[in-house]
Amino acid sequence: MAADILDFCQKHSLREISLMGHSMGGKVAMTLALHLELPSNLLTDLIVSDIAPVRAKVSEDTVQHIRGMERIEAGNIYTRKEADEILAEHEKDPNVRAFLLTNLEIKKGTPVKFKIPVNVLKEGRPEIESFPYAPGERSWDGHALFVKGKKSKFINHHNISLIDQFFPQNQLQELDTGHWGKWNFCMLSCKLLSSTTLSVINFPRPRRPNEYRKLIVDFILH
Repeated sequence: MAADILDFCQKHSLREISLMGHSMGGKVAMTLALHLELPSNLLTDLIVSDIAPVRAKVSEDTVQHIRGMERIEAGNIYTRKEADEILAEHEKDPNVRAFLLTNLEIKKGTPVKFKIPVNVLKEGRPEIESFPYAPGERSWDGHALFVKGKKSKFINHHNISLIDQFFPQNQLQELDTGHWGKWNFCMLSCKLLSSTTLSVINFPRPRRPNEYRKLIVDFILH
């Protein structure tokens, strides 16, 4: 995905962009910043929401999500409500379920299925939760902001040192929120900041978008 973004930027002659990503999108943004072929004039600002550059093991949550999605496709069901009821047996948080079901394709008279094939997601789990670089292999000395959710475990005292190693000039800010549920269209507002801003977006609707937007604006303008 990082290579795809780099290719997009080069095809459109973009430069001095601000790149933002949440969760897996944050890993994509970090990977681009560390990419061996990154042009020196492409990336000005890197904003990463609630994820660290860690090589994580496949989590039990992810395993359960995939199992729920497999049951949905095998269940010969036709509505989002039915899909949510099945997924609720594997994920209790309605915000997370709502996010997972954004990938659901519903056509009248046809059983629901996921737009991205579940088998592709299942096979790609290890790579999705990993990170392409080890500490010491690469670093990016540019303007980097990491936003941690206070109620989230994705950025924690175990991996903050990794952020410092990969991105030595980073700033770390904290918001009183979790990983899911309060983040979504914050990134969309960032498109108003610059005609050369890209967003790697993959998350649910926020409850306090203005607080997040202020962090981003202050970071980019200073």
